[in-house]
Order: sequence, then structure tokens, then C-alpha cells
Amino acid sequence: MSKKTVFVGLSGGVDSSVAALRLKQTGYNVVGVFIKVWQPDWLSCNWEAERLDAMRVAAKLDIPFLTCDAEASYRDDVAQYFIEEYKAGRTPNPDVMCNKHVKFGTFLEFAKHHGADYIATGHYAQKRASHTGHELLRGVDGDKDQSYFLWALSQTQIASVLLPVGNSPKSVIRSEANTAGLITADKKDSQGVCFLGHIDIPEFIGHYVELKPGVVLSESGEAIGEHQGALIYTTGQRHGFTVKTIGSNTEPHYVIDRSLTDNTITVSPHKPSLATHSHITLRNLNWIHEAPTLHQLYEIQTRYRQTPVMARLAELSGTTAVFVTEGKSDVPSSGQSCVVYAGSLCLGGGIIL
Repeated sequence: MSKKTVFVGLSGGVDSSVAALRLKQTGYNVVGVFIKVWQPDWLSCNWEAERLDAMRVAAKLDIPFLTCDAEASYRDDVAQYFIEEYKAGRTPNPDVMCNKHVKFGTFLEFAKHHGADYIATGHYAQKRASHTGHELLRGVDGDKDQSYFLWALSQTQIASVLLPVGNSPKSVIRSEANTAGLITADKKDSQGVCFLGHIDIPEFIGHYVELKPGVVLSESGEAIGEHQGALIYTTGQRHGFTVKTIGSNTEPHYVIDRSLTDNTITVSPHKPSLATHSHITLRNLNWIHEAPTLHQLYEIQTRYRQTPVMARLAELSGTTAVFVTEGKSDVPSSGQSCVVYAGSLCLGGGIIL
């Protein structure tokens, strides 16, 4: 393995830091790479501080450090997609596109161009070789599993990636970072839209689309509050709008419907759920290793960290698939990812119609 070179995407966080540490301990020739992405001029971003942390980790591990310029790819394939999906009234999943086009796209091309045999990331997922290709599996830490965001990857991409932390819980990763004296050992996990961090969605979308405040309606059609623009809300959302309270009644309300034409959203104190035997139609399909079998039962997940629900594959073509649920679940949102599993094996998925 000392002859194999792996470029590790160092984000400045603990997971990618330990990924690099483990690979070096295993005997790989490791190179740390910070992936520089696009950000709008008006948005405050701490990428320079993250890059400095990544550089310090590389110095501690005594490995080379490079920067990969992925601004164009991130702008065109992630940020623009994010904006256009909202414009179309759908709920985007930018992390999926970021993985497909940036981390396992531009970064992979950069690594191969510079002579790398593999790339590696700090994703909590696993892969294994089979007699016909490579399979993607859930990470062993159920609370951190990130296979949901990797369903759109191809065989070629998975064949070229190493996932060193997917076989361990987060507590073990932090312990190893502490033992190695890495400055990222106690650093908080990043939250938000891929590399953009914890952005305010209305503020971000409002720079590209005119958002007009509108009326919040009750299930009976009564005006009970105000929202920031129907375009930015998704089914099941419980924040980002105001509802008039009566007395001490402050129970949460959930978005159950919206009208882009009238610029209204309808809310209910009851969380919306999808009934048993409901149909979920997917487009833009991608099957990582093998396609699911018609009429068989699988676990599907329509949101990150959602408890999977059993569903039967009712229809399958080259462009669409239809699953019929076998139990109640969250109401899926158009534009989000539906990922299909057979146990811990991630088969792939599609975009919810």
C-alpha cells in the first residue's frame, strides 16, 4: 500500500482529519487537499479558517497539502441547482449534488490528474467489493450514517474512493483525533447546506428570487399568521413562519400545503404523515450496483436521519420507479431524494416527483 497514493479531502473537521490519519497509519502515501468552493460575494463564509485548520492537520500528520479549485463546479452544479429547484417550487438536496459533482467529481478529476490512485473523504459510509463491482453500505454509526447523500454516485466514482471512518462510531473518531493531538479533535460538526454552512434559506434565495410575505392559513382557511414567501417552505416544516397564539396555546404547527399562485401556506398542529399503501414516484434514477427487483420489499428513506419505511417496488422503467409504502411515514417533498436500501446495502435512489 506504500505505493498507493490517496488524496484526502481535508475539510477542516475531525472526520476527514482522522480519515487522513488512518490512511497514513495503514501505509498509504497520503496527500491532504482542501476543496475551495464558490460563495456569493455578499455571504460571509469562514472557508479561510477551515482551510487553515486543514493545513494544520496536514502539518501535524507530516503530509503534503494542496488546494483544489472547485468554484466553477460548485457554482454551476450545486448553487445554481439549489436556486433553480426553489424557483420551480421543489425542495432541493444540495448535499447530494455536492457529492456527485464536487467531492466525487471535480476533486476526483483533480486527484487523478495529479497522479492519485484514490481519493478519500470523512463520510460515515462504507464500501465493499463484490464479484461484479463495488457496493455502498451504511456507516456503522446510525446517528451519523451519510450513505443517504451518496446514492447518486457511479461505479467509477465508488471504485476510486476510500471511506476510512465509516466503520466506526463518532466517539471513536474523536478519541483517535485526541490521541493523535489533532486540533480538530473537539471541533463541532459543521451544519448547513454542504459547504455554505448554516445559511439562512430565505436570505439566500431572496438574493435570486423575489420573496413576498404572505398569509398563513389554518386547515379551515382562516388567516392565522404570516410567512416569508410560499416558495421556500416544504411539507412538514415547523419553523420560519408566525402563527397567532390564543391564550397560552403555543403548540407547534406544521406546513401541510401551500399555494404558489396565491402565495399562501396552510398549517396544522398535527404533523402530516403519509398513509400506508401510498405511492411515491421517483425520477432521475441511479442504481449504484444492481437495480432493485420488481415487487420486492425494500427500505426507503425520503429524508436524512428519517426512520426508514418498508415499501414495495411496484413499477420500474429506465427513467422512473414507483414504490408503494407498507407503513406510515413522513410526507415526502418533491425534489428531495428517496434512497433505497436492502438492509445496510444502499442500492441507489431517485428524485421524488
